[in-house]
Amino acid sequence: MNLKCPLYINGQFIETPEKQNIVNPSTGKVIAEASMASIKEAELALSAAREAFDYGPWPQFSLFERKEFISKLAQGILDNAGMLAALETQNTGKPIKETTFMDIPSSAKTFEFMANNFIDYLDNEEINVSAETKAELIREPMGVVVLIIPWNYPLLIACWKLASALAAGNTVILKPSSLTPLTALELAKIIHNAGFPAGVVNIINGSGAKIGETLCADKRVDMISFTGSNETGKQILQYSSKNVKKMIMELGGKSASLIFNDVDLEVAVNSSLASIFLNQGQMCTAMSRIFVQEEIYDNFLASFAEKAKRIKLGLADNPETQMGPLISDAQRKRVIAYIDKARAEGGRVVCGGKIPENAELINGYFFEPTVLVDVSTHSHIFKEEVFGPVVLMHKFSGSDEAASLANSVDFGLACCIWSKDLLLAQELAGKINAGTIWINTYGMFYNELPYGGFKQSGFGKELGREGFLEYTRFKNVIVDQSPDGKPLVNYWYGF
Repeated sequence: MNLKCPLYINGQFIETPEKQNIVNPSTGKVIAEASMASIKEAELALSAAREAFDYGPWPQFSLFERKEFISKLAQGILDNAGMLAALETQNTGKPIKETTFMDIPSSAKTFEFMANNFIDYLDNEEINVSAETKAELIREPMGVVVLIIPWNYPLLIACWKLASALAAGNTVILKPSSLTPLTALELAKIIHNAGFPAGVVNIINGSGAKIGETLCADKRVDMISFTGSNETGKQILQYSSKNVKKMIMELGGKSASLIFNDVDLEVAVNSSLASIFLNQGQMCTAMSRIFVQEEIYDNFLASFAEKAKRIKLGLADNPETQMGPLISDAQRKRVIAYIDKARAEGGRVVCGGKIPENAELINGYFFEPTVLVDVSTHSHIFKEEVFGPVVLMHKFSGSDEAASLANSVDFGLACCIWSKDLLLAQELAGKINAGTIWINTYGMFYNELPYGGFKQSGFGKELGREGFLEYTRFKNVIVDQSPDGKPLVNYWYGF
């Protein structure tokens, strides 16, 4: 272990007395030592971000100057792409193929897209309310924004939030998950080298239990954008209620994939495998419930299970690996507990359901891709997010039943519909209570399009024009243009 990872506060890299060993989930070995923020460092970051917004140059920069800074971050990520991909793989257990071709390029493209588009999103609007009154609607930055990032897509989700927050003119405090802080702390070097003014971006690794309340309750913070579990989201909402502030909450999911009998079976099976087993199932949009029309259910299940057994588990840095380890032993134990409970409630494991016996994988947190059937719609695993490589398979008769099954949980993040009948699919999409509906595909995120869920999956959007505007506030400036310079209010008391 030789990688040391300091915090980044007010333009300075800061080592703290408290350190944390960062473990490679593939091997269980320590790969880095990261500084941990205490309340002291959280206070420093809050003060730096507030000072930088209220008195620093960043909010006063022209939009074109801001664009140059955002563009530098896109280029900086690309210039360091190989290193960042390897680091993300070592820290998260994601297969190197995923980090190389998905996570890192997508992170750079997020900044590139925002640099090229945010100026158009900020056009002021003039409204002539009457002959005497004109109004100008102005978009301004929110102020100080706290960005709290999950461990499943550490760099990518950090970039989703940073690109919008910075382009809008905010100053930020970024808190990555303490399980996976490495690429966020490495991003601090790219930000520093890009010449951002001190205090505009502060990146602090720390335990949510220790610094979460300090960051989320403080009145110096104008907005919080959080992606993570429902449990943590509810805690953040409680903290934030002490001083009112704007929130974006991107929480959990229990998404459904609806497979109709007219599909190309091979395409639907292959795509459905990716929809649940990509990133080891550790995705909030994972299609963890697959409903198949009864005419093709048996064939779909047989093909899906047979191919799931062939997915190559392996060390994440091996280019041939298709599925890596879970993030931690604790997460693996959580997955196993859900499967045990599902069995106790009548569910049956068709394939997987256990730790692999391969000696090469013995020190990592690996778990086999798992398919469950005969799971009751009232069972815990049907309704609750597992966040692992576990999928439930059910059959349905028609589109009304499919919609009912998809909507029968508390979450509303995403849904897949597979059918050659696009009219049926589009009509069904209107009945599904979820923020993103994919028809005949899965997992296609576009910087042009907003992303976010309904119900217990949260509120607010990331990405696109709508996601960018979340990081702004709307000001209404009203100008009276009465011909004699005497507005109506002048006559109210008649003096």
